Amino acid sequence: MGLSICLSCRDMSHYRQFYIDGQWVEPHDPCEFPVVNPATEETIATISLGAPADVDRAVSAANRAFEFYSETSVPERLALIHRVVETYKLRMDEMAKTMSLEMGAPYSLSRGAQAPAGLAHLMEIARVLETFPFEVIRGTTLMRREPIGVCGLITPWNWPMNQVVAKVAPALAAGCTMVLKPSELAPLSSLLFAQIMHDSGVPSGVFNLVNGTGPVVGAAISSHPDIAMVSFTGSTCAGISVATAAAPTVKRVMQELGGKSANILLEDADFSVAVREGVVACFRNTGQSCNAPTRMLVPSSRLAIVEEIARRTAETVVFGDPLIEATTMGPLTGSAQFEKVQRLIRTGIDEGAKLVTGGYGRPDGISKGYFVKPTVFSDVRNDMTIAREEIFGPVLCIIAYKDEKEAVRIANDTPYGLSGFVTSGDPERARRVAKRIRAGNIHINGARVDFAGCFGGYKQSGNGREWGKAGIEEYLEQKAIFGYLPAGC
Repeated sequence: MGLSICLSCRDMSHYRQFYIDGQWVEPHDPCEFPVVNPATEETIATISLGAPADVDRAVSAANRAFEFYSETSVPERLALIHRVVETYKLRMDEMAKTMSLEMGAPYSLSRGAQAPAGLAHLMEIARVLETFPFEVIRGTTLMRREPIGVCGLITPWNWPMNQVVAKVAPALAAGCTMVLKPSELAPLSSLLFAQIMHDSGVPSGVFNLVNGTGPVVGAAISSHPDIAMVSFTGSTCAGISVATAAAPTVKRVMQELGGKSANILLEDADFSVAVREGVVACFRNTGQSCNAPTRMLVPSSRLAIVEEIARRTAETVVFGDPLIEATTMGPLTGSAQFEKVQRLIRTGIDEGAKLVTGGYGRPDGISKGYFVKPTVFSDVRNDMTIAREEIFGPVLCIIAYKDEKEAVRIANDTPYGLSGFVTSGDPERARRVAKRIRAGNIHINGARVDFAGCFGGYKQSGNGREWGKAGIEEYLEQKAIFGYLPAGC
């Protein structure tokens, strides 16, 4: 299968280029890197990896653009975001197919969630920007929120447009300029997004894109003295590297990192529904979601029925070409992730967890592609490796508890704190338990995400918040102008 089914020749010519100062430009020192379709293990495109010199060029363009873009009015920025929205809509299907090819998400997911997530962030930011309070009088002082400056945006491969637009949209709304480094494993959707920005008339230098690796381009962005803020989404380990590189320049660092979210099913839940939905949520996007409910906490008395429902649900998964409508689970994104998930499944078995279904190796009948068996473990203790580490694959850990107090304790017994899930037949009880979970996002009774809310974590899941009003605030500095009004006014 070729990219010609979803990308125009115009866009394909830019694969080896970067988008800097409103133009597609050649890299300083070309370094080719293959983009691999994880379903076939075939190279589908070749990009160039950037160097610090490319980052310098992009930051210089962003600095020049900041001088005028930071002074644009709210109506001007609103009009710009609305143009991006309309251009994005025209290429939604192309965007969905591109993501399916580069990172393996089933087309049904790319079309139904991956691509629409980018559009949803743009539309929500536009809604918030219409009434955002950039200036407020307190006493005789003007409290003014101003764009922080040039922003470095570093994004992962698992939800490409969700992560890119969750950063780009609030930066645009705040009046910031930016340099984006998408994942080198799934860069094609971001190159298409750069073309969308160009076609929408985003002023030269406001949005820039440099492909590359974390240790080279990511490090250059994090440490650059002319970048005022870095917004990073990725693993906790990589987040530590970003923060360390950023520390000498005392820039703001916003991080959305790993997770090991608990899904508490209270004894009054409808288990026939809650278990099935919990398994599906855990396995969505082949388990490659930082907020996936990977630890299912259930009453000890219900363990056997939970295992049976989870097994039946896991065994309904349909593997195959991500672009085929019937496929419900695609491959993992790359060979490194495949090996990591295989290692952790083996570790779970070796440490004594009960293998309910799935296990080591590829699914039956599949010999090519980074496909893995959807795996369910039971009799998992919370001190086991598979309950502590973020696996980032379709692996569910079922953990039994004796009462509500122990369920909350287990849920909070993790270095992470990104998301949590609570299901109960009593909504008030679910709300009470939700407030006791130490995580940034809690889902009650299967509630989906709300882009009007905010997203981010506690503890080693990061700091700062994305989405909506909270997202814009991350890209602003506060200034107090004393004596702005005469005393007594």
